[in-house]
Amino acid sequence: MTGITEVAAAVLLRDGDAGREYLLAQRPPGKAYAGYWEFPGGKVEAGETTAEALVRELDEELGIRVLQANPWITREFVYPHAHVRLKFFHVHAWEGELHPHEHTGMIWTRIGETPTVSPVLPANGPILRALELPRVCALTNAGENGIAAELARLEEALHHGLRLIQLRDKGLAAEARRDFSHRAMTLARQHPGTLVLVNDDDALAREIGADGLHLTAQRLMRTGTRPDADRVAASCHNAEELAQAAALGLDFVLLGPVLPTRTHPDHPGLGWENFARLSERLPLPVFALGGMSAELQDYAQTQGAHGVAMLRDWR
Repeated sequence: MTGITEVAAAVLLRDGDAGREYLLAQRPPGKAYAGYWEFPGGKVEAGETTAEALVRELDEELGIRVLQANPWITREFVYPHAHVRLKFFHVHAWEGELHPHEHTGMIWTRIGETPTVSPVLPANGPILRALELPRVCALTNAGENGIAAELARLEEALHHGLRLIQLRDKGLAAEARRDFSHRAMTLARQHPGTLVLVNDDDALAREIGADGLHLTAQRLMRTGTRPDADRVAASCHNAEELAQAAALGLDFVLLGPVLPTRTHPDHPGLGWENFARLSERLPLPVFALGGMSAELQDYAQTQGAHGVAMLRDWR
């Protein structure tokens, strides 16, 4: 086995009756891992980009013409027969009626639910977990806004669909931060599916029953093994920090600042071109941080972001 086989893989998404759904297709007889379920796609041919390969493969395999596909994450996997690098795309829009021309079946599954079919290709397991992440990450800012006002803002945002929260607030006094975190967690638990991570305080995360931990870039670079938490994320600013997050097997990262912020208006930020370059081959979801707003979410995803992270402008 020599070299790496480049593969374009499609996460087709639609709004089902019970929520957002993705498509899995079954590999046909005669192929490696026949009978396994996978995200459709295929090899990148000579002279093709991964995006071009995606369009061609979905035409050949499913009979559809892609109208909108955003680059997402890249994962490498070593099978007995091949070392593959899979570039996953979120496919949001297409023309034509889906038909499994090269598969023996296909099935839609709600995001967050265990597929009712098996086995699923081993390389796709982490993709299912990454799909569960919401597209907006809110960083709390009680130190600036005041605890009562921030709790009110959080309650309203949860009511309108916010489902991923980082309890930041390291500038608060220890007891005030503890009290705020408990009250924020109580609000979050009233909305099933909400994920809450605590910034850089393992003991507090355990005490309030948070879903995980968020590492600062400084702590990330000092960490040798993944912390013992269900979800672990980190803040990153450069390629070295991103590589460390990937090596530790973290669930997602915040990368930035992408644009100038209110705190540092004279700092130009990474810019979208550098953001896309840095995140292009990462094996984990990346949230764009710095100068973000809800209005930038769709554009951020065209640049490879899973979504956006905001300190001030979430609501």
